[in-house]
Amino acid sequence: MSTMRCRLLALSLLLLGARAHADEGMWMPSQLPDIAKQLKATGFKGNPRDLAELARPPMNAVVKVGGASGAFVSGEGLVLTNHHVAFGVIQYNSKPGRDLIKDGYIAVDRNAELPANPDYRVLVTTGFDRITDRILGDAKGKQGRAYYDAVDTATKAAVADCEREPGYRCSVANMYYGTDFYLVRQLELRDVRLVYAPPNDIGNYGGEVDNFVWPRHTGDFTLLRAYVGKDGKPADYAPDNVPYVPPAHLQVSTQNLKEGDYAMLAGYPGITYRHRMASEFANQVEWQLPSRVALYQRMIDTIEGATGRDEAARVSYASQVRSLKNSLKRAQGELDGLRRSNAVAVRRDDETAMYAWLDKQADAAATKADIAAAQAVLDQGVAMRERDQLLGVIVAQTQLLRSAVTLQRLAHERAKPDAERESGYQLRDEVLIAGQLRQVQRRFAPTVEKALLVDLVGQYQALPAVQHVAEFDAVFGATPAQLKAKLDALYAGTKLGNESGRLDAMQADRPALAASTDALLQAATRLLPAILRIEEESKTSNGELLRLRPAYMRALIGFRDSQGRAVYPDANSTLRVSYGRVSAMDPRDGVRYRPLTTVQGIVEKHTGTEPFDAPQPLRDAIAKGDFGSTAEPSLGTQTVDFLTNLDTTGGNSGSAVMDARGRLIGLNFDSNWEAVSASWMFDSRYKRAIHVDMRYMRWLLAKVYPAPYLLEEMKLPAE
Repeated sequence: MSTMRCRLLALSLLLLGARAHADEGMWMPSQLPDIAKQLKATGFKGNPRDLAELARPPMNAVVKVGGASGAFVSGEGLVLTNHHVAFGVIQYNSKPGRDLIKDGYIAVDRNAELPANPDYRVLVTTGFDRITDRILGDAKGKQGRAYYDAVDTATKAAVADCEREPGYRCSVANMYYGTDFYLVRQLELRDVRLVYAPPNDIGNYGGEVDNFVWPRHTGDFTLLRAYVGKDGKPADYAPDNVPYVPPAHLQVSTQNLKEGDYAMLAGYPGITYRHRMASEFANQVEWQLPSRVALYQRMIDTIEGATGRDEAARVSYASQVRSLKNSLKRAQGELDGLRRSNAVAVRRDDETAMYAWLDKQADAAATKADIAAAQAVLDQGVAMRERDQLLGVIVAQTQLLRSAVTLQRLAHERAKPDAERESGYQLRDEVLIAGQLRQVQRRFAPTVEKALLVDLVGQYQALPAVQHVAEFDAVFGATPAQLKAKLDALYAGTKLGNESGRLDAMQADRPALAASTDALLQAATRLLPAILRIEEESKTSNGELLRLRPAYMRALIGFRDSQGRAVYPDANSTLRVSYGRVSAMDPRDGVRYRPLTTVQGIVEKHTGTEPFDAPQPLRDAIAKGDFGSTAEPSLGTQTVDFLTNLDTTGGNSGSAVMDARGRLIGLNFDSNWEAVSASWMFDSRYKRAIHVDMRYMRWLLAKVYPAPYLLEEMKLPAE
């Protein structure tokens, strides 16, 4: 093994306790003892080794919720997460005449708690073990698709072994871009229910106007409850299920906050790209983000134009539109932030310095050859990037078309042994697929989906002929003039708009689906070969990148070590911890962001129209001024949100924000506009995270939309 490879292994396991940039880092819990000095210097009062143990508090109280984060806050399965993380659950239970989005919801007792959509999950991490040798053992000496298949086969085998015990969901996490692999074991809680959701004009106060903007005055929280069968094991929804008893839960703090106080966040950040190559930074700024902004805006405009005054359609698409608006604003903020930080030039200069360091190392030639080969693979992907982006959203952003493609793909995969099926279509995935199919009609209107497809497919048709795919042209037509008639025929000739039609199709075998006269299923049959072909091309390039990127990481980690800096892995939806302080910010000349907002700001922003239409009970309570123990003494009023310099990204929504002793002081829900680009580049001048102050949640539950039994359950004062 080369000197550089030995150094990488030592660093990835121990990280040598070297100091990262101030407050930067989404650390694996196992890394925290190695940065104990920094934690203590910042103000942490506990033992960092306790944070490294997933089976001990507080880590075993932190959970993954609906693709984001949350935490248990009682011993009876009560889960706290964001309003926007649970928005799909709220929307799923809404309908004309019962608009839980607008009015909010308080379950009067356990019997009144409402079931979440069937594919909604709470995942409790119980294991995190390094299995690099097992995953890469058969990949040595292979390239391209063969390398990809070797890693994929080993990954599926590890997951299958892990899931032999019912009730667990397992996955393999790729760390340092193909360098290290960890087996993640999670208890899968499938019966999740809505307990308490504030009205939208509290949970989303300020809407898209305030999204990613400080000061904020948003009560972005919701309480759910996880249930299990009477035997204590995970189970599907049943009226006689019982609340899950978690191994631990976080105690909501009753203490006050001030600038400079220690803060620590634990959650499941999505994906970051801080260790990507300089060319990828350039692609992000010069093409990917501008194209994404334009695409998302068109989808939003199309859906809102098609829903019009149709209230049922508006409710059906509320979750999708909100998600698109959030993604749009995030993409625009990321683009602005990367330009503000001059990220492309900074990354290019840093990479140049890395290469200068690398030239002095013994195995520089081999490392640089692998890096050059990786760059060549990236360059090949540029030619079809517009096509691949559009074809991806054509399927992903629809309901019936996506269902048809999913059904045909599932039938295709069922013809293989389970271990050889594509991930996402194995036996372990069929319950989730069925759950997704069951909820389609609550998120679908035919006129809206057809309008969306007219616009998306129209953009695809406008691409150069070399980017066209014959199967897509056959289904949708190669010109806009053909498109509308083809879509009308497809949607008039399908039964997939009915739940029974979708679930019946899920039980059909491949020959039966291929012979179906259902127009959308026929279309999916024609599209599937193209989807598989494009996927095969992607696997070949991904296999090469999986093989070659570790060379770049070896060089980068060695270079950082020479600078005295530690390297945490880019985020990948695994449990991470960030630490820092409650912090003000000076975003530009003459402007200072104080770290706490109060209810006075709600009144100042109130206009009586969305998104600043504060509910009357909230305004009455503010006017009354009865804040009790939740008021901030130094301000003489009720706080709402606060700022920290914690390192966060997408997926950290709902993350628990704790004080120096592990008590819950806040719930993460956003970043400031200046910091949206942190998924690619951490800039300590601008990076801030925005959290709901737990004192605001307590006040709402005590005085505004009362739920005294929930306060009692969380062992919190009622005043």
